[in-house]
Amino acid sequence: MIGIDAHHHFWHPARGDYGWMPADDPVLTRPYGPADLAPGLAATGVSRTVLVQAAPTVEETEYLLGIADSTPHVAGVVGWIDFEDASQRAVLRRLSAHPKFLGVRPMIQDLPDDGWMLRDDIRWAFETLEALDLTFDCLGFPRHMAHFHTLLTRHPNLRAVLDHCLKPQLRAHSAETFAFWAKGMERLAQDTAATVKLSGIVTEDDTMPGDDRLEPYLEHVLQVFGPHRVMWGSDWPVSRLRCDYATWHATARRLTAHLDAAGQAAVFGGTAARFYRLA
Repeated sequence: MIGIDAHHHFWHPARGDYGWMPADDPVLTRPYGPADLAPGLAATGVSRTVLVQAAPTVEETEYLLGIADSTPHVAGVVGWIDFEDASQRAVLRRLSAHPKFLGVRPMIQDLPDDGWMLRDDIRWAFETLEALDLTFDCLGFPRHMAHFHTLLTRHPNLRAVLDHCLKPQLRAHSAETFAFWAKGMERLAQDTAATVKLSGIVTEDDTMPGDDRLEPYLEHVLQVFGPHRVMWGSDWPVSRLRCDYATWHATARRLTAHLDAAGQAAVFGGTAARFYRLA
């Protein structure tokens, strides 16, 4: 089985376009590149990765594509374009010609308008993604679930993946918050063709969550979507806020060990390869 990390980042803060990044965080505010990730890949047997944008600029997307060109394990890049500028249809077409450009991810979680994705003036971007057969990474919180449901039912041919299980708020876990998130994810599973990334969830708690805290969330995603629509991602180096690369990989392996061989193969490589059409 080929191991694939469906979601990680490289960045260099000196580039100046990571507005979300804390000024002096000892984990985040430093450069990360292929040499830093190499020990984690070696420890886990992951041999291919999907590199995802972390800055809302086309320049960062081009920076990541340059890294991908010189890094064999990077199978593809999820970048960014300005959905609010229809002239960037040409930019999207240009980027799509790169053999490792997979699709885009607007940073919806950081926008003040929760319904931004439904605006008429950005509809062109989703239509162009469909026309070019590119992917759309959905970055949001549970409060965005209904809007994503509307968007994805409006665009049934859009190849979409829900990043980080849409970030269930483990730090505020209660029966009510879990039920709200679980119902929203079930509706997305039933009514859309979206896939889901098992990534980014450990940083939604204030400390590294134990298996007992993580298990209900991972099990619900696996139950309503099925392993063939679920892919593992590290969200490294953000995940370093809670644990190292190998620890999160081992945790996810442990919590999916009840799946049969085909299910495990899907979660840890097959789903990502199929969804992103990795050669």
